[in-house]
Amino acid sequence: MNTEKERHFIHTYNRSVTFVKGEDVYLIDENGKRYLDMGAGIAVSALGYSCEEYRQALKEQIDKLIHVSNLYYTEPAVKAAGYLAEAVGLDRVFFTNSGAEAIEGALKLARKYAYNKNKQSKGEIIAMEHSFHGRTMGAVSVTGTAHYREPFEPLIGGVSFAKYNDLDSVKSLVTEDTCAIILETLQGEGGIYPASDEFIRGLRALCDEKEIALILDEIQCGMGRTGKLFAYEYYGIKPDILTCAKALGCGMPVGAFVASEKFAKAMVPGDHGTTYGGNPLAAAAVCKVFELYKEKDILGHVAKAAPYLLETLQSLQKRYPEFITDIRGKGLMLGMEVTVKNSDVVAKALENNLILIAAGSNVIRFVPPLVIEKGHIDECAGILDKIFAYFRENGK
Repeated sequence: MNTEKERHFIHTYNRSVTFVKGEDVYLIDENGKRYLDMGAGIAVSALGYSCEEYRQALKEQIDKLIHVSNLYYTEPAVKAAGYLAEAVGLDRVFFTNSGAEAIEGALKLARKYAYNKNKQSKGEIIAMEHSFHGRTMGAVSVTGTAHYREPFEPLIGGVSFAKYNDLDSVKSLVTEDTCAIILETLQGEGGIYPASDEFIRGLRALCDEKEIALILDEIQCGMGRTGKLFAYEYYGIKPDILTCAKALGCGMPVGAFVASEKFAKAMVPGDHGTTYGGNPLAAAAVCKVFELYKEKDILGHVAKAAPYLLETLQSLQKRYPEFITDIRGKGLMLGMEVTVKNSDVVAKALENNLILIAAGSNVIRFVPPLVIEKGHIDECAGILDKIFAYFRENGK
């Protein structure tokens, strides 16, 4: 940590390197050192750092209009809402500035729907153990890891936690006041755990039976990261409400919650709002992201790159079984479970010009730009091989 650089920040991050530029799938620090980025700004920079079409779209929008408030329509916002609703397969969109704000809106929508049905509803919510939904008060209230919640209690009430991939655990918590079940379609911060077919489909049937909102958080696993535009598509179901952010803007701060007409119409003017959410600049980014995904066949590229990344990491596991115990995930969202401190692996990688991020207490998360090529994966593997060889030689 650089104390001079840190002195005006509230110290909520242990920052190290100062980056000044990005090229392709690399970041460049103030000394000109290049780092292979396997974190993509925590699954944000799906198009990498050299997409000229994306940059140009933002420059053009800056010259037209940056902000007018949501008291009015703008052409980029109307277009972006159409793109997103069509992509998700739901009806209505509310743009936010972040993923956490998308979670807040989704929870409010579910509670308003329940309130409209029964003014006495307690608006209970079932979330999952080891989940992560964000840092704002509502989002942290449904985050299933105690150390994120405890310093900020009392949080919003009526939240209980079920076991992920355990349908009976969820059913045991359902009451007549349950208004929503919320989960990540693929748990990220909790250790990269995909939902099982039985679990997701069982939740969909349960929510249909009890008229409960099924909220799927695809803030990290959505926008093509798993190989489909949204991870729920693997299961043959649809959520009632979906949250997304991160790669939705590929670097511009933008999120959204998307809902079916049935739930969306529960909200009326005055129920929810945002000053900046979906402003023309952010909406222009969303539009260009969807257009570039199609033009560049990003999903097709993920279908080619993801198996190679998986095979490469599995080869490392075979070479270093004492350090690597599991490789799991979907598409270009993979987790490597390790027996050493994941923070030690991340730190050693940074020393060797490789950016990795952790998940949970013992997992390395691989969420690179979706435009990553085989050569980049080989470069990553070479550095990891060097790191684990070092650990082996030094009795780590």
